[in-house]
Amino acid sequence: MIQNLGTSQMLIPMTLCLGLLGALIIFLHKTLLKPLLLQRRLNSLGARGPSYKFFFGNTVEMKKLIQASMAKPMTGLSHDIYSRLQPHLSAWTKAYGRNFTFWFGPMPFLVLSEPELVKEAAADREKAFRKIELKGPIKRMLGDGLVTSEGEKWVKMRKLANHSFFGESLKNMTPAMIASTEMMLERWKDHVGKVIEVYEEFKFLTSEVISRTAFGSNFAEGKRIFELLNKMGELAVSSHLKIRIPGISKIYKSREDAEADKLEQGIRTVILRMLRKREEMVVNGEAENFGSDFFGLLLSALHESDESKRISEDDLIDECKTVYLAGQETTNTLLSWVMLLLSINTDWQEKARTEVLTHLGDRAPDADGILKLKTLGMIINETLRLYPPAIGMARKVVKEVQLGKHTLPKNTHFTIDTLALHQDPKTWGEDALQFNPGRFSEGVAGATKSNASAFIPFGIGHRVCAGANFAANEAKIALAMILQRYTFTLSPAYVHSPRQSITIRPEHGVQVILHAL
Repeated sequence: MIQNLGTSQMLIPMTLCLGLLGALIIFLHKTLLKPLLLQRRLNSLGARGPSYKFFFGNTVEMKKLIQASMAKPMTGLSHDIYSRLQPHLSAWTKAYGRNFTFWFGPMPFLVLSEPELVKEAAADREKAFRKIELKGPIKRMLGDGLVTSEGEKWVKMRKLANHSFFGESLKNMTPAMIASTEMMLERWKDHVGKVIEVYEEFKFLTSEVISRTAFGSNFAEGKRIFELLNKMGELAVSSHLKIRIPGISKIYKSREDAEADKLEQGIRTVILRMLRKREEMVVNGEAENFGSDFFGLLLSALHESDESKRISEDDLIDECKTVYLAGQETTNTLLSWVMLLLSINTDWQEKARTEVLTHLGDRAPDADGILKLKTLGMIINETLRLYPPAIGMARKVVKEVQLGKHTLPKNTHFTIDTLALHQDPKTWGEDALQFNPGRFSEGVAGATKSNASAFIPFGIGHRVCAGANFAANEAKIALAMILQRYTFTLSPAYVHSPRQSITIRPEHGVQVILHAL
């Protein structure tokens, strides 16, 4: 018996050693052997780019370049923000050409910045591309919602979003957008002749609009969700270049992961409170149904008797997070950059105002009037070209496929370099870094020489952002109402410092001086 006990005690450390050895072999296979074999394969296919560095790939160099670039504001008011926000891609483009590979940890990425390749990738005729698997704070922030889901689930959620943010539903949101803008402009009366920080003003406005239109509430009710999502977004950005040891998150939580879990639980609690409140209204007879807004449609789907159409509580929460985030953040930054550009280019500001006063006078915008604001639409497109909400889109390759002249092996990735596409002189001309809304006078096709894949501020293909029309409509309404009442010039206090966060944000806000008409 004593002998058997001794044998058992000896087996424990041996088992642990074998387990550790097995884990080490798996780790080295994923982070050394597999990447080196992939690199050899990519090199044989003619793919150029910086070499793989063990475990970290090229992220150490990326981090150094980004930190150096972001250490100080830009000089002057240049719109050449590519080399500031993507200094690593800018440097590698000069060294290796427009399409090259780099390593994000052990994952190789092909960078696409030619419209023809982007169009081909978006078509995905071979069904070879999938959304990349998110990890850490950004996964907690987006969950498995519309932005990240695939297959039947994505189709189901996209139908709900389309029903809420297109056609008649979008038209019905106009009064709420006008009412929220009126509230903002009422506050602005106290700032005539003074400096006003519009980025914070628009943050409040867009939060109020998405709360009213999609969730049937007001900013006060959604305020906590916005605060928590913003904190999670900052956490996601600060940790996005952190390379994770495979499997380690299952046994050890980093500080960022622990904080993201806490924030996610806070968001979940608030959304569930809103959910129970609306359910109780139906049960108590205070409402006939869950409502026709986005939140109401989600609740109806949650209680759907047809299992094929039903969504889970987790699905509902993830979609709420996505819509709160996208509905507020995207339009907020768009409006802020428009105000900056029009405060500098006062000739275009005056053209837009003349158009607004011609078609609307001093009336509140309506659906027909909004459609006539062509100059304002051109200004919004040009702003989205120079300062797109997102600077790129990434996909995973799930089977070997040909993309243009490039062969992409299984388990590689590619990223569409939106900012490079938007500022490429080959597409946009020698004034590609200048603000010139006139280039959109014949629409996107005319501006891009019929290659619409060169202008993708809200994505491309069937995965284009479901809220794109919502954002453009809200922006037109807010800008039209501002132009009816005020002229504005840039404040000397403004510091030009675009920064990549959830979207491309003005790091120090946008300060303008208001003048009454």
